[in-house]
Amino acid sequence: MELKEMTIEQLEERKAAIAAELDAPDADLDALEAEARSIKEEFERRTAEEAKKVEIRNAVAMGEGVVEKKFEKEEKKTMTLEEVRASKEYIDAFAEYIKSGDDKECRALLTTNVGATGYVPVPVLVDDIVRTAWERNEFTNRLRKTYFRGNLKVAFELSADGAYVHTEGTTAPTEEALTLGIVEMIPANIKKWITISDEAITMGGETFLRYIYDELTYRVIKKLVELCVGDVVSASASNSSSAIGVPVVKAAPSVNVIATAAANLSDEATNLCVVMNRLTEVEFRAAYASGNFAVDPFDGLPRVYTSALGAYSTLSENGVYAIVGDLSAIQVNYPEGEGVVIKYDDMSLAEKDMVKIVGRQYAAHKITAPGRLCKLTKPAS
Repeated sequence: MELKEMTIEQLEERKAAIAAELDAPDADLDALEAEARSIKEEFERRTAEEAKKVEIRNAVAMGEGVVEKKFEKEEKKTMTLEEVRASKEYIDAFAEYIKSGDDKECRALLTTNVGATGYVPVPVLVDDIVRTAWERNEFTNRLRKTYFRGNLKVAFELSADGAYVHTEGTTAPTEEALTLGIVEMIPANIKKWITISDEAITMGGETFLRYIYDELTYRVIKKLVELCVGDVVSASASNSSSAIGVPVVKAAPSVNVIATAAANLSDEATNLCVVMNRLTEVEFRAAYASGNFAVDPFDGLPRVYTSALGAYSTLSENGVYAIVGDLSAIQVNYPEGEGVVIKYDDMSLAEKDMVKIVGRQYAAHKITAPGRLCKLTKPAS
């Protein structure tokens, strides 16, 4: 189907599909980039057409006879959707929309410049805040991200025969016996709320948006990291028909335990790292110093720190103190995109002169690639 024949919803779905296809190892990046550019141009074309129609209707309603000349003169002032979303006027209007729940001012700017839409898009400023927060977090930056709507089922190879050598004239080899497992990803809301004073509400549009989106996005990301770490910690040691297992190395921090964990990974695990609490790193440094070895206890792998894993010294036997592997084994699916939705409540804590602001993100998370992760657990004292 050509772009001109597609509905807005179909174009949006194709944009999401392109984002997902970029992760495929055999993705044709040039073709996907060209298609994404064509979709953007189609959106701009339709926006310009809608603006022209509105202008013509207004001109006719005002009784003007020379409609086309009037439009040609005004067309130079028409702004694209991106320009509107980046403008100070739209940032201020969006901040007021969050506070009041009334989107009339936002829609007035959209209608005047680019035509009305079915939803109120966030300002470019907000997009940049959220995207930067995801990229800055070393853990989430390594995850595999997709954007499929609804529940998602991901197949993985549970068991399979190896290849055969077939000599000409001999009996044909047996057909491969392939068994697949299915991981089902069901999205849920990840929420975090903060309170700010009535006085803080008077902050200017950009300052207000930066404050709440910086804080809530950080908190939502931190919770998502905890959930993904929990997926690894709670995973069994072997694969099942509906879940991927994570092998376990039960040993104290030493100069060779990281290398031992990495040896349990498949050759498909490439971008390896060590995930741990900062206090656990001290245990590795102590093992390195006491052994008098000129050997890197982390086997040259980068460290990713998180408080979602307990410090080695505080854990009981079998507690997970580190994860070694390729974090792209963990997939996060965003049915509604990576943005954080803000809810504003100025009633619940009104007696305290405080306003509650809730941040929500709709996401699913699961381990979807076998052989790429290994966890280290604490042995008996």
